[in-house]
Amino acid sequence: MSQAEAALTATTAPEDNGPRPRKPGNPRNPGSPRNPLWTLGILRSEITTTLRRHRTYALLAVLAAVSVLIGIAVRIETGGGGSGSGGGPDGGGGPAFLTQVTNNGLFLVFAALAATLPVFLPMAVGVVAGDAIAGEASGGTLRYLLVAPAGRTRLLLAKYASVLTFCLVATFVVAASALAVGALLFPVGEVTTISGTRISFGEGLVRAALTATVVAASLVGFAALGLFVSTLTDSGIGAMAATVGLLITVQILDSIPQLSGIHPYLFPHYWMSFADVLREPVHWEELSKNFQLQGLYAAVFGSAAWARFTSKDITA
Repeated sequence: MSQAEAALTATTAPEDNGPRPRKPGNPRNPGSPRNPLWTLGILRSEITTTLRRHRTYALLAVLAAVSVLIGIAVRIETGGGGSGSGGGPDGGGGPAFLTQVTNNGLFLVFAALAATLPVFLPMAVGVVAGDAIAGEASGGTLRYLLVAPAGRTRLLLAKYASVLTFCLVATFVVAASALAVGALLFPVGEVTTISGTRISFGEGLVRAALTATVVAASLVGFAALGLFVSTLTDSGIGAMAATVGLLITVQILDSIPQLSGIHPYLFPHYWMSFADVLREPVHWEELSKNFQLQGLYAAVFGSAAWARFTSKDITA
């Protein structure tokens, strides 16, 4: 190319200053904070990350093992026959429904949920919720998450959604393992409700699934509390320990008769109301109180977590 042609090309060619920046909210920009697909991507990523962690597998394995151990213990104690040492519905110790397991293996689902709800399930949720924000901070990945144009509010909502997903998965792991062990070790058939009526095995399965859903919903308020604690510190271990410590403290307060005046306002007070699902018809009074209380805790501590996280100075 001659010098004249080169000069002509340089004069007529458009100046190239690199790619032009796209305006916020442009649907062609997949990283735009206004793109709903970006929000779904964050949500999917958080849920996948939470469920794929080795710690999550260990927690779910422990929860499933509780159901297996309960079934084996009842089988050894009763030899798989009779109504067990407790006899009637009020006989014997241990969790509710335990004396009915030998007559119908489906009751192992209710017994396992009753055994795990006070301690094992909320502790597992406390570990996941307490580590949601503080774990990212202690690992030095929180700032990198906020570099993406997602915003702190969307990230916090995605974290909370992942904790709620774990609540649901953990509860159904307990129920599914209990159902499998109960069907393997004990007879199954028509279910006698707490009211004394009999329902089909299929309807009993529906009641079991509904019970598991109610138990998962009972952990919504505690999950919000754990998420709030997680925003207060940059130590994942500290947040998990504080959340579990609060759980134990509140349960102790709920068991002291002299403090009965505050019991209806403590988040675990109506946890065992899931037993009303096995009545005919279902009694919704205690269940509705439980749902309202969990919603109140979720609103209060969810708002507190948002206020703290959106104003927090992220240094890690």
